[in-house]
Amino acid sequence: MTRLFGTNGVRGTVNEDMDVDLALDLAKAIGTWIGKDKEVAIGTDTRASNFMLKNSVSSGLMATGCDVVDLGEVPTPALQYYTKESADFGIAITASHNPPEFNGIKCVNDDGTELIKWMEEEIEEIYFSKDFDLVDWYEVGKKKSDDALELYSEAIEDKIDKEVIRRAKPKVILDCANGAGCHFTPYLLRRLGCKVITLNAQPDGSFPGHNSEPTPENLQDLIRLTSKTDADIGIAHDGDADRTIFIDEEGEYIHGDRTLTLLAEKLVKKNGGGTVVTPVSSSSSVADVVEENGGELIYTAVGSPIVARKMMEEKALFGGEENGGLIFADHQYCRDGPMSAAKIVELVAKEGKLSDLINELPQYSLEKRSVECPDEMKDPLLDRLKEFYSEKDHDDTDGLKIYYEEGWVLIRASGTEPKYRIYSEAPDEIEAENLAIEHQKKVEEILGSML
Repeated sequence: MTRLFGTNGVRGTVNEDMDVDLALDLAKAIGTWIGKDKEVAIGTDTRASNFMLKNSVSSGLMATGCDVVDLGEVPTPALQYYTKESADFGIAITASHNPPEFNGIKCVNDDGTELIKWMEEEIEEIYFSKDFDLVDWYEVGKKKSDDALELYSEAIEDKIDKEVIRRAKPKVILDCANGAGCHFTPYLLRRLGCKVITLNAQPDGSFPGHNSEPTPENLQDLIRLTSKTDADIGIAHDGDADRTIFIDEEGEYIHGDRTLTLLAEKLVKKNGGGTVVTPVSSSSSVADVVEENGGELIYTAVGSPIVARKMMEEKALFGGEENGGLIFADHQYCRDGPMSAAKIVELVAKEGKLSDLINELPQYSLEKRSVECPDEMKDPLLDRLKEFYSEKDHDDTDGLKIYYEEGWVLIRASGTEPKYRIYSEAPDEIEAENLAIEHQKKVEEILGSML
């Protein structure tokens, strides 16, 4: 069957593959799938095409008898929390970290989680068949507005030690990437007791400050300001604020797997054990700290909805990905950038410098590479790779993860691009790089023999 949904909803270039017709019909398919008389919350990030797509999505939903609650520009986790508490379904109009010419439509179930594959496939079947359940004129849905941010802020504040933060009065430099976090995170951190200096905190869908992916290259201003002032921490969101990256007080960029490891260690230690869930792409340091503190680590395929569902099944206390997307089970089962920011600020206020906390963790080097691969060759290539490495110690939870004495390599197809991704990890940079080069060459060699 032709796929419409990717790893995180439906995305595309505006007015090319992501246009008003697609948005309208997809919304009619969603409305048909969930049924009439349901209340659907819609939130957007700050992209220039948001009003256009939101209006199309709203119209499609109302045509199937659903009522629409317009939340305006909000972080995606704020929409998810509102949906969990107050609506029957949610839709985020966002392309997260993609460039400004992209936009997307992401679905949220009534429990605040993203849809899983079989749900998306049922919606796709309705979309492609055009078999929509349109209601009579007198049953069409209505539209209203509501505020999701106060409810969301109170939920985060209830789980953070505000007194310890207010006593420490940490100085935070916050980069909102001109995205949805502009409307929320500066105000949350101030309510918690931080002194907040903002960068790129004006909502602007052209992302004039920098591209919305929080990479080291894009965060040079934040890194410079954090290192050259007396700031305690730097914080950066992506475009829809479901992920957060941190800069320590010395101006060092903290990769997402380090934050994941740090919070996994602290939460498992605090709870005297417990289960943590993370994809096979995550650093071995997560397993080290979880097991050392009496916890259990469960690996999944890559993708935050998969991690969240496994957390629910296993009653896990924490989970997340190596890209800065962290999931706190006592809050909600989705990646939550503002909650991650609040948790790390609380930890720094309680225990001291972020650099010291990070340096105490097990140290590994991670290398990432990619190889162009046509979509139709992804499955045959994986079969050939599994055959070639069949004698090695391996795991095929997602793609192929090969274990070596000096580290591991993960080879998996991208869910959003015509590429294969290669991750390698080892105790030092040279070993990690050598593993990546060796396996990149092998992938290219096998793929070349198949084309």
